[in-house]
Amino acid sequence: MKRSEFIKSSLVTGFALSTGANVFGKPSKNHSSAKVFTLNYAPHQGMFNHHAGPDFLDQIKFTHEQGFRSIEDNGMLKRPKEEQKKIGDLLKKLEMQMGVFVIEGGDNWKTSLTTGKKEYFDTFLKTCRESVEVAKRCHAKWLTVVPGFFDRNMPLGLQTSNVIEALRRGAEILEPHGLIMVLEPLSDTPDLFLRNSDQTYMICKSVDSPSCKILYDIYHMQRNEGNLIPNIDKCWDEIAYIQIGDNPGRKEPTTGEINYKNVFKHIYEKGYRGIMGMEHGLSMKGKEGELRLIEAYRETDVV
Repeated sequence: MKRSEFIKSSLVTGFALSTGANVFGKPSKNHSSAKVFTLNYAPHQGMFNHHAGPDFLDQIKFTHEQGFRSIEDNGMLKRPKEEQKKIGDLLKKLEMQMGVFVIEGGDNWKTSLTTGKKEYFDTFLKTCRESVEVAKRCHAKWLTVVPGFFDRNMPLGLQTSNVIEALRRGAEILEPHGLIMVLEPLSDTPDLFLRNSDQTYMICKSVDSPSCKILYDIYHMQRNEGNLIPNIDKCWDEIAYIQIGDNPGRKEPTTGEINYKNVFKHIYEKGYRGIMGMEHGLSMKGKEGELRLIEAYRETDVV
């Protein structure tokens, strides 16, 4: 074999071993072949359809083979009870963790806790109670909460007070069960009430409960405020969960402007061992895109 061919072959084989895939891009049958990632990254349903097929349980098994040890599922609350339990049982068997699912507020966030309206509070608290049972079935601990849109006809201070009151009452439901709602500031639209890390930090301090913390989504915070590492440090004692996505494009690390290798290293050195939700798309289609996704996390993971 020529030296150039040998090097090329070695690179392909090395990548296959590190990702748990063989040289043809198929899932490995050997569950121990892939090195477990240092940080606890959590894929979503659909990220590995081309390798594992459409069944979410098969996708979970595939992610385990590739070295991932958690998953996320925003829509868990809407799944049938039997499916929630199957997912939880499989995660327990594989010694994997369940990441966040969303406490739905309805109406695509337009139904807002900022208004102080009783029907919105009641819906939120009802969903918190339902989420306790869902969390038991799928072994979840963290629940995403988005307060909703801000009200242009109400002073911001009053809206903040309404949100804090609603979250305190939600925390009273979740705290006895060891569950944590994580507040997520978002960049999807300027109409959203919760948009910055310092604002979310202030609300968490005001709620003053171990069941109300920050979900720091690196993609959204890069878009809304930047200065990632210093802002992470300032809010660190209230951050309970982290999500990932590069900017622009909201794809995997290495596709945008964020130096994820440095950000991951900083988070790890601060002692974070929690879940890192992979809430983003893929930059490439098909099996090639799925392998590139795994490779991107191998490149940026803490060594």
